[in-house]
Amino acid sequence: MYDFETIPNRRNTDSIKWDIKPDELPMWIADMDFKTAPEITTAMQKKVSQGIFGYEAPGQDYFDAVADWYATEHHARPQTDWMIFTTGVVPAISAIVRRISHIGDNVVVQAPVYNIFYNSIRNNGRHILSNDLLYDEKTLTYAIDWDDLEHKLAEPLTTLMILCNPHNPIGKVWTKDELIRLATLCKDNHVTLLSDEIHGDLVLRGHDYTPLFSLPADLIQNIITLVSPSKTFNVAALHAATAIVPNSDLRASVNRGLNTDEVAEPNLLAIPGTIAAYTQGHDWLAALKQQLVANEKMVTDFVAANIPAIKVVPSAATYLMWLDCHNVSDNSEKLADFIRQKTGLYLNAGGEYGGDGHDFLRMNIACPASMVQDGLERLQKGIAAYQK
Repeated sequence: MYDFETIPNRRNTDSIKWDIKPDELPMWIADMDFKTAPEITTAMQKKVSQGIFGYEAPGQDYFDAVADWYATEHHARPQTDWMIFTTGVVPAISAIVRRISHIGDNVVVQAPVYNIFYNSIRNNGRHILSNDLLYDEKTLTYAIDWDDLEHKLAEPLTTLMILCNPHNPIGKVWTKDELIRLATLCKDNHVTLLSDEIHGDLVLRGHDYTPLFSLPADLIQNIITLVSPSKTFNVAALHAATAIVPNSDLRASVNRGLNTDEVAEPNLLAIPGTIAAYTQGHDWLAALKQQLVANEKMVTDFVAANIPAIKVVPSAATYLMWLDCHNVSDNSEKLADFIRQKTGLYLNAGGEYGGDGHDFLRMNIACPASMVQDGLERLQKGIAAYQK
């Protein structure tokens, strides 16, 4: 019913991902090479056909669509009066950092983690305090260093923690028990917990992700959850996201921060695009996840059979694969650059995510299988040449 085989030609279309040389293959930025759900396109076309695009604000139908989506997909319904529209998860993070913390404060993150978190902290005069995740080379798994986290949350200047749930780039889905423990520590230390849940719809196996707003009422009075259809449906340029803040006082502060920074008003397609995604996108998402599971198996099998020097870290969520290359190089930037120059394959250097990322590469497999195969053959060639 849906086409996950055709590779759209995105060159010369203002695409960041495809602004590359003719012989290069981009498998880096978190942007899928699948057309979005046709139901979304239809809703957008209907909007454009009106031919008039004045000021807009989301109505109850927008917030109901968000609530219904989470109730259906994740069995957790947020109250619509907890919600605030915002133009994106990243703009919201930066606005919240400015509003909720103060210059000179510590903001806790868990490296290796989405690199833009660091920009939102540093650019606003706050200090990064990393609770580095613990990596087990034998099991290829990550875990939270709880003693270190408790110590860092207890520091007097720590006022905010940014969580990635599920975690990018390692693809880990935190359990409900882990989130309860984490939220309890934040509550006990009077730390606001900001959760980026943009990859929440892309859980491919195991237990589903737990939205932070679904935790017990006493644990969500200091939490802010950010959600968006952008990764799920490949609509990043829609610039639409939702902040979910259960506590009314904290919600008022977040609302003021988003409006002060002018990141709380939709563009002409944000509302109809989001409503279509959240009301008509269930079947498309189910089909997408089937394709992603198949692609992931292709990568795991190919690497095991043909590139034994690297290991695939098992992932439960996202379409981003975390490749352990420590037997090849401890300088991911150098390795990624070499592979790109030698083969044209463009991957993310893991070092930009902090922590032990210097031993890893990140590979985006949200593309037709033929493109994944091309990327794997280039990766094999690049690793072999680097080892020589």
